[in-house]
Amino acid sequence: MPIHATAQLIGGRSHQCDATATYTHRGTRAYVLLDGIGSTEEVQTWTQTAARRLARAAAYSGALVGLRAVHAARAAELARAGWYAEYMPKAVAVVAVAAPGSDLEVAWCGDARAYRLPSASGPLCRLTTDHNRRQQLLDMGVDPGPYSRNIVTSYLGDTSPHAPIGSVTAPNSGRLLLASDGAYEPLEDAQLTLADHLEGSPQRAARTLVSTAIEHGGSRADNATVLLADLDR
Repeated sequence: MPIHATAQLIGGRSHQCDATATYTHRGTRAYVLLDGIGSTEEVQTWTQTAARRLARAAAYSGALVGLRAVHAARAAELARAGWYAEYMPKAVAVVAVAAPGSDLEVAWCGDARAYRLPSASGPLCRLTTDHNRRQQLLDMGVDPGPYSRNIVTSYLGDTSPHAPIGSVTAPNSGRLLLASDGAYEPLEDAQLTLADHLEGSPQRAARTLVSTAIEHGGSRADNATVLLADLDR
């Protein structure tokens, strides 16, 4: 099976509300990263549970089908909660599924990202498109400003009529990177290249990436979490 590693740093938050999970079913492995919205013990606990649930569903059913199933289940929970749903934990999510003899399948909602590094010397390919206000404004040709990226337009259980769920396939090879916004945004803001921080083993690269993110995130650094997997191993 592919070698994988995760790394997390809490940054300037009170709780670590990002979560990762993996699940393997008959040689098919699902990799999941969730980024909880908010910073409370309740969000932290729920996000960890939801990540495990999504990993299992995706390993059995595929990335998109699994994500849609978990999304629908959470939407039903929020609908039953009525007015209290506003205060219930929420998270954005990205899931990748690697099955023998098949393309890598990726699905997501929100601004957690998936990347693929084809080889040590190849370019880093971003597989996902952010579901946030910044991306909406960019698509309209409007200057997004500095804060629009903080407004997500899709999350697990989002019942908005136009909340997107994305999916894409890619070659099932190279190095897979899943990252929360707290891991990639500080590097982008500092005009650093993500690929330059992915050298070495998955464990080393994961630690390097989140450490660099927190270093450049300042006193208000977000949770920084990544999951790396070498799909060829």
